[in-house]
Amino acid sequence: MSNSSTSEREAILTFEDKKYDLKSMPKEVQELVKGMQVADAQLRMHEDTLKVLAVGRQHLAMQLKAKLDTINPIN
Repeated sequence: MSNSSTSEREAILTFEDKKYDLKSMPKEVQELVKGMQVADAQLRMHEDTLKVLAVGRQHLAMQLKAKLDTINPIN
């Protein structure tokens, strides 16, 4: 789903390879589109958070490995 506007007066919704004039849609449809946009933004934000956490975890693992290299294992 993408919502692009070429001017303030024109709001085109592209959904499943079809284009719609968003401003001529019922209010309920416009609200659904807004909800989809919010959901998309939240997904992108959480995906970015997961990437940051993965990098942080990787760094912690590297630090742990460096520390454990100086310690004799029990087996």
